[in-house]
Amino acid sequence: MSADVPHPSPALTDFLIAHKLARTGETADWTPLAGGVSSDLWRVDLPGRSLCVKRALARLKVAADWQAPVSRNAYEWAWMRFASRHRPDSVPELLAHDPEGGLFAMAYLPPEHYPMWKARLLAGEVRPETAAAVGQLLGTLHAKSAGDAGLATQFATDDNFHALRIEPYLLATAAAHPELSDTLQALADRTVTTHLALVHGDVSPKNILVGPSGPVLLDAECAWYGDPAFDLAFCVNHLLLKSLVVHERRAELLRSARVLAEDYGRRVDWEPLATLEARSASLLPALLLARVDGKSPVEYLTDDRHRVFVRTVASTLLRAPAHKVSDVLDAWATALETPTGSLSSRPA
Repeated sequence: MSADVPHPSPALTDFLIAHKLARTGETADWTPLAGGVSSDLWRVDLPGRSLCVKRALARLKVAADWQAPVSRNAYEWAWMRFASRHRPDSVPELLAHDPEGGLFAMAYLPPEHYPMWKARLLAGEVRPETAAAVGQLLGTLHAKSAGDAGLATQFATDDNFHALRIEPYLLATAAAHPELSDTLQALADRTVTTHLALVHGDVSPKNILVGPSGPVLLDAECAWYGDPAFDLAFCVNHLLLKSLVVHERRAELLRSARVLAEDYGRRVDWEPLATLEARSASLLPALLLARVDGKSPVEYLTDDRHRVFVRTVASTLLRAPAHKVSDVLDAWATALETPTGSLSSRPA
């Protein structure tokens, strides 16, 4: 490796050798992979094989001061083991784990066979059937975990989820919008006291690969036994935001959001669907606003008009909450079509 290429910590090489994933003295090429703010991720090319090593960071790579315990790496590993038992193709093959070091190794999935869903969407390759498959997978995993006391104990990660999701998303946004503070605080309080199923916590297109056998989920550092409505809102949120910048495929993105929620809903059997939908629909505008004014704003909303649009629509929905995810989608689509809110003819 050249001097200007980042080198991994010797502890990472020692980890591979200790778990018999590499041999002492064997040539290994380490390539840092992009994708997240909370961990270091490496592709390791060894003779005849490749794998990934992931290590959690104590301080996340964002402009705001955002710290979180590295113990989340162990919960991510445990979440992936849970998913692999019920949907083996939904996560990479798991190879080795070092809980004390906060790192694990998994199979490397080549992008030519496992493209990132986010990259496809931003390139205008929008297929609602992919979103439907994500909704089916998410609903299946929630249903498999609902009411499981063992999982509830194993993933009693309330502090971790607070540090990674509640504070940087809902509470930081409340601080930025004092006029909505009470509403956002109430949503945070309700979310943290709802414990119904195993939540992934970061179901974002950047963490979903479009594999030959269906979607593959990555980056479960936020895993928590809590409110499954959070996962649904979190993913639909990203599709709405992308509809602002991929304007030529806006209809397909809105359709994708709709079918994701519909296919997810068909697998909800642990509580009345209307109850879950109401929680998800009220969380959705809060998460929209958080991706503009929270600690982790999305990088592709570079046009001030887009950010103003998000603030306007989200604030309205927070003041008068919708009861169904479809109602939020309808409100978003209507706002896009109004003479004052339309962005359809504006370049992204």
